[in-house]
Amino acid sequence: MTNEQVGKTTSPKRILIANRGEIASRVAKACRELGHTAIGIWTDNEIHARHLEFCDEWVHLEGSSNAETYLNIPNILKVIKDNKVDAVHPGYGFLSENADFADELEKNGVVFIAPHAKAIRIMGDKATSKTLAKEAGIPVVPGSSAAVETIPEALKISKEIGYPVLLKAVAGGGGRGMRACADEAEVKANFEVVQRESAAAFGNGDLLVEKLIVNPRHIEVQILADKRGNVFHFFERECSIQRRHQKVIEEAPSPFIGEDEAVRQDICDTAVRLAKSVDYDSAGTVEFIMAQDKSFYFLEMNTRIQVEHPITEEITGIDLLVCMIQSAFGEDLGIPNQEFIKRSGHAIECRICAEDPITMLPSPGIVTGFETNFPQGTRFDNCIFKDLEVTPDFDPMIGKLITKGINRKIAIRKMICALDGLHIEGLKTNIPLHKVILREENFINGVYSTDYIGKIKPQDMVKKDFDFMRIFNTLAGIEANRMGL
Repeated sequence: MTNEQVGKTTSPKRILIANRGEIASRVAKACRELGHTAIGIWTDNEIHARHLEFCDEWVHLEGSSNAETYLNIPNILKVIKDNKVDAVHPGYGFLSENADFADELEKNGVVFIAPHAKAIRIMGDKATSKTLAKEAGIPVVPGSSAAVETIPEALKISKEIGYPVLLKAVAGGGGRGMRACADEAEVKANFEVVQRESAAAFGNGDLLVEKLIVNPRHIEVQILADKRGNVFHFFERECSIQRRHQKVIEEAPSPFIGEDEAVRQDICDTAVRLAKSVDYDSAGTVEFIMAQDKSFYFLEMNTRIQVEHPITEEITGIDLLVCMIQSAFGEDLGIPNQEFIKRSGHAIECRICAEDPITMLPSPGIVTGFETNFPQGTRFDNCIFKDLEVTPDFDPMIGKLITKGINRKIAIRKMICALDGLHIEGLKTNIPLHKVILREENFINGVYSTDYIGKIKPQDMVKKDFDFMRIFNTLAGIEANRMGL
């Protein structure tokens, strides 16, 4: 990491972090490292939010639901005005990809630590971004280039590109609003279902019809651009271990690309080319679907920092959050050229969620105990503390466990030890599921695709007695407290 990255800026700013949880903590640390004032938010149902510990100031955002707080643009604008805020970092989720919010900030002379509104609008719409990608000469999955409005139109396109097909929401992400269809009957059955899901989740019921790539790998490229015309890539991540189109485990670099440096260079250069086509000026991720022959197709672009950004930081040694803040203020990133960015070793991230490890459904509750005992080379970005109440109001992810080794085998070994050393009591977590996957033969050999969980079914290998162990540990803790131990 260069001196330019870690040195304090000459003009400290007041930065509001319009988010919560582990990403708010992460942003606050980056702000303070650069000499800025980190301003954290607390709401009516999270008065003991752990991310506030890392902030310099705290402000109250009245309300308890997402609609009343983190998604309420007028209320956030009032907080900005009342607290003389210079800039806003949105983290991920909530308003991070909301172009209207970006416009409002610009009108009020407040810096949005994210790409400009035009880029968010273009890349946030899957139909528009797909059209742009085609114009830039970037390979896209065969299918509709605009929203499909009727079932007959969807059937016509499906017949032309061939089954199986994917019905996919134009807006949003996170795996919502997507259905695979093997034939005409399934398109008819799922079309209106996807429309309703999309409208409910994103306020937009439009959808696309695309060719479904069989046994694909989900490969994404981290990019970062400044306001001086520079766009850099930080190599790729693999995010193929998913459930319901939502990521569970991520790796960098991709075990599927492996030592094929020609493919790696091609996909990374393609991501940079796409970012340049919209004059991108912040951190972002270009996502691709890769077929078994390593041909790849543009999927979408996330115009924000990703949940899985830590594994890229681990293999490159560059703080993406620090760079993102520097970019927003037009500062030099301390990166002279693409060749300056090197990768070393292998990193893995396991998303730690408050959910049943077998059904993979959210499991709210209260953390009654929290202990860690990690091996060297472990990073745990989290928002966990004893007495934390995980409610249905927010995403069930409560932490990200990251390990790095000089190669993939060692990174896996460290992750197994780290999972064994992570103890969260009082609620169900997906830790038992991660332990199964990390020891499963196909994963160990890097032989998996996005249908891994559906095909291999590691959830069926989770020991059914984990509930009893949790109860036993909780009772043991209560008894220890009673005895004064």
